Amino acid sequence: MSAYRKENPYRARPMITSKLTSKAQTTIPQPVREALKVREGDELAYKIERGRVILTKASRAPADDPFATFGEWASDNDSKAYADL
Repeated sequence: MSAYRKENPYRARPMITSKLTSKAQTTIPQPVREALKVREGDELAYKIERGRVILTKASRAPADDPFATFGEWASDNDSKAYADL
């Protein structure tokens, strides 16, 4: 075995916290930004699950799809109904 072992820099750290401002804003702490690989202008996604919030970097829809924001019309039935348009 190698004497060198790369450690996970986020393992065994105490809970990371931040404060909420009067405008319901907070600063994402640097270790969290690094772990998510986010930078200025990136979007974040929040998922509420069993009393916890999961924060992830939002994936971007392909820029060449003008209807990407209309996900509510993306069912199989909609695809069939509008196939001839």
